[in-house]
Amino acid sequence: MKPYAFGIDIGGTTVKCGFFKNDGTFVEKWEIPTRTENAGGMILPDIADAILGKLREHGVGLGDVEGVGIGVPGPVLDDGVVDGCVNLGWGVFNVAEKLSGLLDGVPVKAANDANVAALGEQWRGGGKGFKNVVMVTLGTGVGGGIIVGGKILGGGHGAAGEIGHMQMRKNETAVCGCGKKGCLEQYASATGIVRMSKLALANEKKETSLRRLTEITSKDIFDAAKTGDAVALNLVDTLGEMLGSALAHITAVVDPDVIVVGGGVSKAGQILLDAIEKYYRPAAFHACRDTDFKLAVLGNDAGMYGAVRLVLD
Repeated sequence: MKPYAFGIDIGGTTVKCGFFKNDGTFVEKWEIPTRTENAGGMILPDIADAILGKLREHGVGLGDVEGVGIGVPGPVLDDGVVDGCVNLGWGVFNVAEKLSGLLDGVPVKAANDANVAALGEQWRGGGKGFKNVVMVTLGTGVGGGIIVGGKILGGGHGAAGEIGHMQMRKNETAVCGCGKKGCLEQYASATGIVRMSKLALANEKKETSLRRLTEITSKDIFDAAKTGDAVALNLVDTLGEMLGSALAHITAVVDPDVIVVGGGVSKAGQILLDAIEKYYRPAAFHACRDTDFKLAVLGNDAGMYGAVRLVLD
């Protein structure tokens, strides 16, 4: 195996770049802007330039690079074809083939960004030591990734792990960003629990510290719940019910060794896991009932770790 590799994680604002040794240790990490103008046409050339520049800095040639792994915010097929990334302006094309061409044929492997984050956590994070992992990421939306036997489960359309778009309420009137109604991320994401708090404050008469805030965040809600605030506790309980029920369905299909919870909302810690497990345990199939729950530990580095794992595996 060649001595170096790169792990790239494309976000809507920045591209996180990781330069690794072939044993998975960081040499260096940095970020470049994600330029989405002109239908995202400069994103891959910018990444190639960043990689080539970093190699020059370290006196390393492309011949010493095992490969480049890349996480993309959209469905990705096994052959590297991206089935559209709306927030990048991309349509359907082979991102792995295109980037490899910009790097004189260096092997490139691509996968969905949530899936590579899950792979990173399985390899070096909260799921380390386990082969079968479900990761759920609670941020602006609800993302997910499924690792089976140490490999990403991508699915026939590159859309496996889209946990956030499981329908949880058929009578929901609000529309999810995906166009459906009642999706998990409408309740279990950072924006979802804030949305529920606004509805609760409009309909509830109970005293709550949340009324004193002009702009409520998910952190505010969890902080209030930790002090015993009844309205905040109810909101956290609803999130736990939705996510616990969804994960019970998922584990009946996938049967993971561990469920890893990440994203900004996971910083709430044990109160979040307790809320999820309260509803997960009684709803889960008996053989999956004792599945471990762990918090993610790699933070924003998870995608880079998972991406480079694609080419170091």
